[in-house]
Amino acid sequence: MTARFQTFDDLASPSQGTERIPLLRAELLRRGLDGFVVPRADEHQSEYVPPSADRLVWLTGFTGSAGTAVILRDDAALVVDGRYTLQAAHQVDTSLLTVVPMAETTAEAWIEAHLGQGRVLGYDPWLHTAKGAEALRKAVERVGSSLYPVETNPLDAVWSDRPAPPRGAVALHPEDLAGEPTGKKLERLRAKLAHDRVDGLVISDPHNLAWLFNLRGADIAHTPVALGYGIVPSEGRPVLLLDPDKVTNDVADVLGRVADITSPDRLPAELKRLAVGQGRIRLDSATGAEALKGQLREIGLDADLGPDPLTAMKAVKNATEIAGAREAHRRDGAAVTRFLHWLDRETIAGEPTEISAVEALEHFRQETGALRDVSFPTISGSGPNGAIVHYRVTRQTDRALQAGELFLVDSGAQYVDGTTDITRTVAVGEPTDEMRDRFTRVLKGHIAIARAVFPKGTSGAQIDGFARRPLWEAGLDFDHGTGHGIGSYLSVHEGPQRISKLGTATLEAGMILSNEPGYYKTGAYGIRIENLILLEPREIPGGERPMLGFETLTLAPIDRKLIEPRLLDAEERAWLDDYHARVAHELAGLVDAGTVDWLANATRPLS
Repeated sequence: MTARFQTFDDLASPSQGTERIPLLRAELLRRGLDGFVVPRADEHQSEYVPPSADRLVWLTGFTGSAGTAVILRDDAALVVDGRYTLQAAHQVDTSLLTVVPMAETTAEAWIEAHLGQGRVLGYDPWLHTAKGAEALRKAVERVGSSLYPVETNPLDAVWSDRPAPPRGAVALHPEDLAGEPTGKKLERLRAKLAHDRVDGLVISDPHNLAWLFNLRGADIAHTPVALGYGIVPSEGRPVLLLDPDKVTNDVADVLGRVADITSPDRLPAELKRLAVGQGRIRLDSATGAEALKGQLREIGLDADLGPDPLTAMKAVKNATEIAGAREAHRRDGAAVTRFLHWLDRETIAGEPTEISAVEALEHFRQETGALRDVSFPTISGSGPNGAIVHYRVTRQTDRALQAGELFLVDSGAQYVDGTTDITRTVAVGEPTDEMRDRFTRVLKGHIAIARAVFPKGTSGAQIDGFARRPLWEAGLDFDHGTGHGIGSYLSVHEGPQRISKLGTATLEAGMILSNEPGYYKTGAYGIRIENLILLEPREIPGGERPMLGFETLTLAPIDRKLIEPRLLDAEERAWLDDYHARVAHELAGLVDAGTVDWLANATRPLS
């Protein structure tokens, strides 16, 4: 078995920082800059960036999806969130870069503490949002220094082998999968713009561009989007700004019925054309670059910084997208179940490794005949590697699954009818009492979210504690959100919906989220149980308010060997038994005969 959509080469090393940070510092000195900010970002604030924009990896060796390096003349830091503190310490030269947990010190706070007075800190305004640039500016000015927007990125000047920008082909996403034509979406968008009293929208988020115009692309690994921009005036035809090399004549003919198509380098000219008779233009506060705000200002347009209405529209799935998600999860659940059966056999008969597990799982998904890509690089962590939340196995770190350890596998798939994301933690051999205790507490939190019923208007932050309470009761917790939004054959991480301490967006029927509490013991093991869940209305007899609850979409067994039944109450046991009965019923006809027998045993009632 081989993996088609992911590799296991060690793409970076700490030596990169050792060699390249001095090169950047020399270029900064030449330009009269005392420091420079290097975020993990492209011009669209994408989570996953094309190789040509992967500046943070090139400079430091850190491969995580979120982080910011601040390079000063005599000091430097890499600020990362809680998912990446362990990973970053392994990947970068810590003699040159101090790894700083974001929960303790933000990049702005680190700058205030280390920049000094009378200095000039550079930044690339295409790689920071307007809000982010303002936060940097305030931090720099508080210590008596200045923030300078560079016209060309100094890192690019020393990046001699920088890859070319991506030119993946644009494809149409048919209406029988999208569920709504672009014309209807434009009507809804313009109604929202009118409600907000703005005269147009600049679309900077490629996911929103893909959703609105029912297109998909191939510019970013694992996420089917085309990098580009859109302009939607309150009246008149929208403009799609896409590299013409990406758009075939057939695709252009269809898109041309609803929008004008031109090259991204005409963005300033198109904004000037928009300026005629217009006033306030919405710029997405989450993805709109500071440079875009500057371009609007230069032509006399008032940049109305706020949420792109498409983000919330896209988050609420229509009936067609929901039906597609259910079908994708049945297909994916069968593939994952076949993998779990394979894993059970292999851990008895042989000694599978983290890499062979990834290859096998991708193989079973490929055998569905519908796999377009994995939705992110598979996290395949055995023993202590499972405690690294976003661990990525390489040929250098690959290790065998060993008896007495836990194995955590977090993976997902892209199908044209839906995007999946699932985590299962399995015991290799006999687990310890502590492992069972921690796993069961994570399971209790998972069930609490799955069973939650709450009023309309509730935010993710208000229910995040449901998943944590069983861990809190034992003095434990986890340092990531409980759940993130999921796209429809789009990003595996979609906003604005989330279940976390920071999840302020209102949860609405039709949204899809993950439910993934965890526990991580550094140097020993990691535990995470993840299903995707769909928000739907719930009727409460005698209730006075509209309520919401969750339908679990993901279908695959949860390892019964890791459950301590005494920690589960009757309702939790009933939920688990009902879930497993549903898994067995829906998947029995989709897996081979040998897996059917295994599945029956894996899903038998707990009690």
